Amino acid sequence: MVIATALYRGSHLVAGGVVVAQHQRDRLFPWLALSAAIASTALIWFMAARHRRLVPWVVGLDVLVIGCLLPFGAYAWGGARTQESVAWVMLLGGSASAMAAVAFGARLLAVAVALLVATHLAGYLMVEADAAVTGAHLNALVFSAVVSWVLTWYLCRQGEQVDSANRRALAAEAQRARFAERVAHHNALHDTVLATLTAIARGGVDANTSMMRERCAREAAYLRRLVEQADDREPASEVRAALEESVRAAEALGLRVTARYHEPPAVPGEIALAMARATTEALNNVRCHAGTGHAFLTAAGDSGRLIVTVVDRGRGFDTGSAGPEGAGGAAGPGDAGGPAGPDDAGGAAGPGDAGGAAGPGDAGGAAGPRASGGSEGPSALGGSESPVGPDRQATGGIGLDRSVYARMRGVGGRAFVDSAPGEGVRVELRWPG
Repeated sequence: MVIATALYRGSHLVAGGVVVAQHQRDRLFPWLALSAAIASTALIWFMAARHRRLVPWVVGLDVLVIGCLLPFGAYAWGGARTQESVAWVMLLGGSASAMAAVAFGARLLAVAVALLVATHLAGYLMVEADAAVTGAHLNALVFSAVVSWVLTWYLCRQGEQVDSANRRALAAEAQRARFAERVAHHNALHDTVLATLTAIARGGVDANTSMMRERCAREAAYLRRLVEQADDREPASEVRAALEESVRAAEALGLRVTARYHEPPAVPGEIALAMARATTEALNNVRCHAGTGHAFLTAAGDSGRLIVTVVDRGRGFDTGSAGPEGAGGAAGPGDAGGPAGPDDAGGAAGPGDAGGAAGPGDAGGAAGPRASGGSEGPSALGGSESPVGPDRQATGGIGLDRSVYARMRGVGGRAFVDSAPGEGVRVELRWPG
């Protein structure tokens, strides 16, 4: 409607310009009146472009000056004494009425239309216009407002219906996603926890073997993540679902993963996929090279930035012999008390007690990244502050280069690796970098 009323006013200005140029070019006031109408129109559309709507006070000023006062000025100073000479000025009142219908509420619109009708009726009476001409003009004045108001109401109503339909569609899609997620969890529980408990209950396996204890620990970690996800008020994000796939894949290969999620931000699907694949490679490195069967994963948001951290308590390596992969320092190991591990107030994953469960900052765990995602300073042990270069063979070599660094660079992110001999490894993935 903003564009429609702009075209409506533009047609009136063109008509006025033609009349002034052909019949009133020798008089000063018609040119001044036309210039005032153009200036008022320009102000209206400048403010409309700035606020993305017609601004009521600007439209009200146009109604008063151009719609109501200009006809009297044309009569008093413009020498308009006939209905033909004043008609182009009266025409501007119609577009003023239409703009008022778009910008004003019903009551204020009624007042504006009443003022326009009264002043235009007085103007035509002063030039002794025919009754038919006067009636037709007043009819156009009123119905310009009525038609504009009806169209505005209809378009707004249609927009509300479209928004409502979109909300229902999104709710249905979210419900389908939740149902699919529940089915996936049910299948996973059937294939893992239920199968293990059934085998133990039937006495088919020895529950005290190290292999069975490790399997129970992995499945307990999965159940813990499932409970925490059910307690969240917000639905699981796409990046969280992708990371869970990486965790389950690592656990299927025998690695125990303790994962914590601290409101990771929503990211595009291709970013979530890249982060998950880089995380998978980091977990594979823990399984293959760290000499430990336990890894800690933390996903958090920091001012719109997604930060995923994978930490292990394995053998570690010397980062000093590797060149930096990029500028900026990664967090060093936390302190002399133990290897790097998540340690934040929000309950991020950290090395736990003797049972191996995650716990924030207990005696068994060392300091690690904060949930806010900010990187730590240099460690007390003298760990390197530079990200490890892609030529580091001890941490996966080609896999680290192609599956972590290159993958993160490909989506505009960055990867940092920090380690020291005997202090484990900390891999931090950031997007955007």
